[in-house]
Amino acid sequence: MAKINDLTQQACDYLDNANYEKSLEKSGIALKYAFDLKNDTLISRNYNIIAINFHELGEVDKAAFFYKKALFYAKQSNIISMRMMITSNLGNLYFFEKKMYTDGIRYYKESLKFGKDKKYAKEVAITNLNIVWSYFKIGNYSEGLPYLRYINDHQNDLKGKSDDIALNFLNGMYWGHKKDNEKAKKYFLKAISSYDKSSDEITDLLYAHLEYSKFLNNIGEFENAYKNLVIYNSIKDEITNKEKVKKASTAGFNRELDEYKRQIDKIESEKIEQYHSLRKSRIIVILFIIISLILLLLIITLIKNIRLKKKANIELLQAKEIAEEASLLKTQFISTISHELRTPLYGVVGITNMLLEEHKELSRSQHLSSLKFSARYLLSLVNDILQINKIEENKVVLENLTFNISDEITVIKNSLSFLSQKNNNKINVYVDPDIPEYLIGDKLRLAQILMNLVSNALKFTKDGEVEVKVDLSKIEGKNYFLDFLIKDNGVGIAIVDQGKIFEKFVQVGRKEEDYQGTGLGLSIVKRLLGLFGSNITVESDIGQGTSFSFVIPFEHDPQKTQKIIEDIEVDLTSNDVFKILVVEDNLINQMVTKKIIEKNNYTCKVVDDGFAALEILDKEDFDLILMDINMPLMNGFETTKRIRLKGIKTPIVALTAFDKDEITDEALSSGMNDIIIKPFEPVKLFKIVNYLIHETINAG
Repeated sequence: MAKINDLTQQACDYLDNANYEKSLEKSGIALKYAFDLKNDTLISRNYNIIAINFHELGEVDKAAFFYKKALFYAKQSNIISMRMMITSNLGNLYFFEKKMYTDGIRYYKESLKFGKDKKYAKEVAITNLNIVWSYFKIGNYSEGLPYLRYINDHQNDLKGKSDDIALNFLNGMYWGHKKDNEKAKKYFLKAISSYDKSSDEITDLLYAHLEYSKFLNNIGEFENAYKNLVIYNSIKDEITNKEKVKKASTAGFNRELDEYKRQIDKIESEKIEQYHSLRKSRIIVILFIIISLILLLLIITLIKNIRLKKKANIELLQAKEIAEEASLLKTQFISTISHELRTPLYGVVGITNMLLEEHKELSRSQHLSSLKFSARYLLSLVNDILQINKIEENKVVLENLTFNISDEITVIKNSLSFLSQKNNNKINVYVDPDIPEYLIGDKLRLAQILMNLVSNALKFTKDGEVEVKVDLSKIEGKNYFLDFLIKDNGVGIAIVDQGKIFEKFVQVGRKEEDYQGTGLGLSIVKRLLGLFGSNITVESDIGQGTSFSFVIPFEHDPQKTQKIIEDIEVDLTSNDVFKILVVEDNLINQMVTKKIIEKNNYTCKVVDDGFAALEILDKEDFDLILMDINMPLMNGFETTKRIRLKGIKTPIVALTAFDKDEITDEALSSGMNDIIIKPFEPVKLFKIVNYLIHETINAG
């Protein structure tokens, strides 16, 4: 503790002497020790020192960032004097540097709220002085006068000549405004004569000469006004030291890097804690293995079907008649495999959500989060593989969602942790700090691109490193161009093979027992980048590793981001208790759908087929029906037609794993009101459910 206090005092001393480089260096070291001790008071003090350094250097945004961090920890430690000082510093920053006068004065007045205790008389006096200066700065003398009177009545509370200089020239400004020139001149001269070279009051002396010069100019003493302006410029030149600024900027940048590193270390520590917690739970390990096996079986099925498709494509070249027949089979295959894969994936996603909701202690489980992400990613990947022809025909439209690039890459890194551990690899991530916190674009397509490239690098690297780097290359209006680099030190790719790797079903430089995969990953990456209007570049040498790079522009628009977030944040709770009928033959899907519905405080009944649905509708009334399409005995379309023939107008929503484009016409003609594709987000389901139910109620 004594060492930290000593370092903090050194940082203050260097700051008083305008040695910003040394001040930032000492405060940065002290801050690291303070975090190790978890001492909120010392953390707040050193954040405040760093902020003041940046404030003095004109780095306004950085100063605001560190002031707010200092204020956060000051609130944690509840040190009133620190809260007053930092809030007042923020007032100075917003008023004098940002020129946001209303915000600046608001911070000053917020600081005064803490000053009811007499022991904070000095802080109260200084804050009142700042408020006077602020109001006088914008020419509002009437608002500033009560605060000036307070300071004149409490001069002893200031306890320092630096503040006396400021108080005297502020009195000079006021009497100059009131046209009492003799009184004004008396106060200005008193302010200037109070200067002591051994003190740190040179900044106040600077402003005293400036305001005195303005006053003299207003009363026509131009020569004397000019002399004071020359003195002002001389003092200003003395304060400004370009070499110190240059060195301090470098030191300040190192402080920022320490901050980012501290945040990363915190994330890594949390991840290790989650990992150890997960190892203690045998139930979770068993469930994870079971669900992983399900995913593995799905992938194997997908690979077998793709290989069958590849073999069929070779045979298509033999004749036109065979090609036409294969085209029809291909359409049927897409429809069938889409339905058969989406159905179990609905169960995987739903059960994962149920585990997270029913076992709150697992809410921070890295593995379950990774499983949920992987299931969603697999669903998207399946859709893209099965609809790769749509991508080539530009039928896939990119979505505009708001996202944080660091968060997206962290999720990808965590989801690939097992693959990296398998080959004893390390994933290093660097995200340019100049990239805005929120961007707008298709984050799911970007995640697919990065997931393919990073997993590919991990598979072909052993005992090595994979680097994921994102730099801000340029800004054009609202478009921020991000330069992505995925680099490994693995086996590498021969020059002769580099032109082939982006073709479908191509796998180069692999043995039968190694590097298993579909051969579609890089092909999908290339086509997805085409949707973004981007190209991918590869550089590789055998035995040296491989690097892939590409540039994608994303939009940065805070107002649009806020609107997107507000549109997403839908209140799923309801004061009304609606009664929902679920018609579904799959037992797992019955359980998942019922759980989702009942979680929203609705009541739910489940039947296995269309005949059971018709029977229960003769006895009970429901507010909405969720209807599966592919059922034995009688499918969802036929069931819906028979319900409508009974004169029942209850809204019916198709809840199906079929592709929406295939069934829309038949669904609407049968009497259905809408379609939801499994797996789905509960937000989307309840948006449609609430809309249809209320529309029916209003129509009635």
